[in-house]
Order: sequence, then C-alpha cells, then structure tokens
Amino acid sequence: MNFTQIEFLFFLVVVVSFAWMLRGRVARNGWLLLASYYFYAYWDVRFCVLLLLSTGVDFFVAKRIAASEARATRKRWLVCSLMVNLGMLGFFKYFNFFIETAEPLVRSLGMNASTLPIVLPVGISFFTFQTLSYTIDVYRRRMTPTKSLLDFALYVAFFPQLVAGPIVRAAHLLPQLASTPKWKSKRMYNGAQQLLRGAVKKVLIADHLADLVDGVFAGPELYHPVTVWLAVFAYAGQIYYDFSGYSDMAIGIAKMLGYRFPVNFRHPYLSTSVGEFWRRWHITLSTWLRDYLFIPLGGSRGTVSQTNRNLLLTMSLGGLWHGAALTFVGWGIWHGIALVVARGKRWSLPPFAGWLATMGVVLFGWVLFRATSFQNAMSVFRGLMGIPTSVPMLGSEAETWNAAGSIVWLPPVPLLALACMVVEHFVWRTRGRRWMRLPAGHWFTPVATAMMIWALLLYAPRGFRPFVYFQF
Repeated sequence: MNFTQIEFLFFLVVVVSFAWMLRGRVARNGWLLLASYYFYAYWDVRFCVLLLLSTGVDFFVAKRIAASEARATRKRWLVCSLMVNLGMLGFFKYFNFFIETAEPLVRSLGMNASTLPIVLPVGISFFTFQTLSYTIDVYRRRMTPTKSLLDFALYVAFFPQLVAGPIVRAAHLLPQLASTPKWKSKRMYNGAQQLLRGAVKKVLIADHLADLVDGVFAGPELYHPVTVWLAVFAYAGQIYYDFSGYSDMAIGIAKMLGYRFPVNFRHPYLSTSVGEFWRRWHITLSTWLRDYLFIPLGGSRGTVSQTNRNLLLTMSLGGLWHGAALTFVGWGIWHGIALVVARGKRWSLPPFAGWLATMGVVLFGWVLFRATSFQNAMSVFRGLMGIPTSVPMLGSEAETWNAAGSIVWLPPVPLLALACMVVEHFVWRTRGRRWMRLPAGHWFTPVATAMMIWALLLYAPRGFRPFVYFQF
C-alpha cells in the first residue's frame, strides 16, 4: 500500500478516526499495531514474520543487556541482536550481490556459484536500523529498556515510517508511545497540511521529473548534452522531492495521530559545503551513521589519516546500505572522498563558489546513484561532455557509428517541474518560506489547499510510481 494510492487514503481515515475514538493507551496502541501489521502485510504477509522476529529478539535482548552487570555478558547479548538484524539484512539484501561479485573467483577455482530467488522485503533497511539503535542505546546505558512489549512492537512496526523512514530512534518515540496523546486541532491541521505538501512533492514534481530521467538514463548516448544535463538536474530534483515528499507525508501522518517525528530534510541543495549537505540530507540516516558507525570507529579522535579512514569507511558502508550494487558503493566512496578533501583544505570558498562546488560533487554522485551499472554511468558522463560513443546501427549489430548524441528532448511538463524546484528553493531562502507552510487563519490558505488538491486530481501522471526509497 502506497501513500499516494486511493486505498491508503481510506485506510488512513479509518485508522486516525478509530485512534482518536479509543480510550486508553493499551487499546490505542493495540489498534495502531494491528493497523501497522495490516499495512505491512498488504505488501507481502510473509514478511510480517521478519517484523515479529526482530521485535521479539530485540525486546528480550535489551532486557538481558540491562540486567547484566558484566561487560562481556552484555556484549554477547548485543552481538546476538547484531547477528539477527544484520543477518536478516545481509541475507535478503546482499546475498545475491556477494555471490555475483565473487562469481569470477569462484569459477576460476572450478566451482559453481548460483544466486537464489530472493525477494527484498520492503523497508527492511529501515526497521533493522531502528531496532539496532534500541539495543545499542540500552547497551551504552543511554536508555532503559521498555517494559511494554506492546509499545516496543508498535515502535518497530509503526506504519508511517515503517517502509522508508525517517529512522526514528527508540529514545525519541518510545516515551511518546508510553502515554496517550491529547487531541490538538492545530496539530491535526498541521499534520494534514504536511501530508498534502508531501503528496504534491511526490506526485506533481518527482513523478513528472521521472519521465525525463528514465528516458535519458535508458540511452544517454542518444541524446544531446543539453538534454543529458537536464536529466541529471531532473534526477537531483526527483530523488529529493520523492524522498522528502515521503518524509513529509510520514511526519504529517504521525502528527495527525499525535506523535512527533524528527525532521529528515532541510533543503540540502542550498548547502555551501558537502558537510552541510549531509547535515541537511536524510538527516536521520546521516546522524545514525555518525552515532553508531563513525564515532565507534574512532570518529575524529585519532590522527588525520585515521579520521579520513573512518569517514571513507562510514560513507562506503552508507552507500552499500542504499543498495546491493557497486554503483552505490562508488557513490558512498565519492562522498567520503569529498568529505575528506573538505576537512583537509586550508582555505575557504565564498558562499556562491562553495555552493557551486557542492552541487558539482552532489550531481556527479547522483549519476552513480541512478545509473544501473558503471557502464551506464560512464555513458551518462560521456553524454554530459558530448563525447562520441559507439552505438549499434539498426538492423546490424556488427556495424556501428561514432557520434555524440543528437536528440534534443525538452519535454515541457518535466521542465516545468524542474522550474518549480528552483523557485521553491529560492523562496525558501526568503521570508516567504513561512507562508509555504500555509498557516491556518490566512485568506490564501484555503485557496492554496484547494488548488493543490485540484492539481493532484487533474495533473497526476498516468500509472503508478512507487517511492524511490522503497527499493532500499
């Protein structure tokens, strides 16, 4: 079930209505847990077993960690949690990747390597990281384990952020689930508005940009450099508005139910350094990697070379987290190198020059992120520079012609969506950003709300596009 499907709208109305009608924390949380498992079972009921396994193991392990005084015993229980959660993630997401990567070596040894027909459970990268943060924080004595299995099960499976984040930590959400929220009409209004804005981002901007992106990345050697550049810019807009749109919808739904989620995006394309970009982009993941990977590796406490190693390793693993492909690892390494260079420089750029340099790094990285292979990425890079590429002629695979792409494709709707991205970022830098939230009580708010709903009904692209981060 997708946030932008009509089925989800009916589901949400029922869930929110009953949640506010039920009295008592246990009844309310029980209803939300039932709704969350129904939401996840809508994708594939078999994967609910993974949620149950992760919930049961980490609830029990956290209690054992808290009850143990010996550090070695606590560490063994933590390793148990890591093995279960990372084991599930590794098998479903990376088993075939490692088999395919090692296939040449295995065959050279005279053995066979075969992949398995594994279906990737939606959201597994997100809920495993959430439960790991719980057991790790209990191990570090930063929080005490919850006594309520119901509350913890809801924390793991809570449907607004279950399949694509934000990655909400236990210390943030569990205290909220331990009490019954009070009805606040302003919070309900703000949540509904954020849900609507997220839908506009996803459906009216990201999905229209995807038409240009998909067409050009499928055959970049055919297109003129102008079109290839537009496609790269369009992908930067697509992935931002797609994922930030999902985050806005998740945060808005949580508000409608009376809960607070952390902010996940702060207009990252306004950044003037790569470090600032990562403080604005997918904030809950970047802070998770910082707190549970970079700092345990040593952070910046050691020598310069050790800090650089920790940065590169953290970003490489962050890239691999996004997908089982070498292009994602390359994307992570690229950002790691950019962060290392930024830390090591002895000079500072003026804001505009810093912004240009940051956007260059980010756009280069997005090509790797979107490409289906390194070969596809190189074709896009050649297209950006207008370098001729050998292209098979129709009717004969043996004959080729060498020429830079000549097709100039400027589809009006994606270009309009790209212009909306530029205008929205420009307005955000001005005082006009406070009006973009459509505050209650102002004359233009109902007009703007009606226009957004009208545009969603009339100008939504045909067909169905899942959120980009569902594949991670």
